[in-house]
Amino acid sequence: MALPTLTPEQRQAALAKAAETRAARAKLLADVRSGAISFKELLDRDDDIAKRIKVSQALRALPGVGNVKAAQLMAKADVDEARRIGGLGAQQRRKLIEATSR
Repeated sequence: MALPTLTPEQRQAALAKAAETRAARAKLLADVRSGAISFKELLDRDDDIAKRIKVSQALRALPGVGNVKAAQLMAKADVDEARRIGGLGAQQRRKLIEATSR
């Protein structure tokens, strides 16, 4: 499928919207990193910004969690490494919350 041809104005608008979305996602992860938002609160959010964050990225934002620990937590909760928060099932959410609340 070919990409639609955009006018320069449409392209600039799309680039600006993408930059805003990336900045909002980075701020949300920074809030998790600083403790302003808990991991459970992040999972409970119903906005598109939170839903599009990868689970592995959200776990790595937690203090003391790196690549290896995030992979272990995801394996215990049966979460695929490419899964986004919006695609998690109820059991997966519960397992991740239990594992990160300790």
